[in-house]
Amino acid sequence: MSDCLFCKIIAGEIPSNKIYEDEDVFAFHDIEAQAPHHFLVIPKQHIATLNEADDAVLLGKLSLTASKIAKDLGFAEDGYRVVMNCNNDGGQAVYHIHLHCLAGRQLQWPPG
Repeated sequence: MSDCLFCKIIAGEIPSNKIYEDEDVFAFHDIEAQAPHHFLVIPKQHIATLNEADDAVLLGKLSLTASKIAKDLGFAEDGYRVVMNCNNDGGQAVYHIHLHCLAGRQLQWPPG
């Protein structure tokens, strides 16, 4: 999608602090970090919201990629939170599905 922020990041039109990339997914540090470690994992395929997603393998790959990065960055054993927001009331700001991974401090529930 030509006007999608994340599609432009994937295409290299907008710079990002990339952590990981393969044929299906792209991961980069969140510019509005809510924890000492906060990165996003996104599919390269544009899917606006979780409601439109129908590829279980791709959705699973988002989670497995977050786990791999958490291990690579050395905080997997301490723990981390994985969140995917859907639509306005769910807190979704960019309409290209993305998984948030947050870590590096004790995270509270409910978040706040």
